[in-house]
Amino acid sequence: MLRGVPETVDFLATHSEYLYLPAVVVGELNFGFMKGSQQKFNEKKLLQFINRLKVGIIDVDADVARKYAIIFLSLQKKGTKIPINDVWVAACCMEIGGTLLTRDRHFEVVEQIAKVILR
Repeated sequence: MLRGVPETVDFLATHSEYLYLPAVVVGELNFGFMKGSQQKFNEKKLLQFINRLKVGIIDVDADVARKYAIIFLSLQKKGTKIPINDVWVAACCMEIGGTLLTRDRHFEVVEQIAKVILR
């Protein structure tokens, strides 16, 4: 999940009281676990991560869906595309006013959210 990236681990360690995962990301993680060879092990690790760091889960509701529409429309007007699940991730981030921590550079085009893009 963290792929052993030291700067990610360091960042999470110093900001652990403010960690959230969009439900969409939890779905993506579970999908990866289910098609892999260590599903039970990985699911256990995810639960430990969520419980140990008190990670909040951001559910998709009507407010998040509206923010999704705002972000998606903004991207469409610029002729820019990012993976559709990442539009949902950005909408969840926008909903809570959080800063997105990611390694995915395509989030640079999403103007509605604050982000830290690890290299």
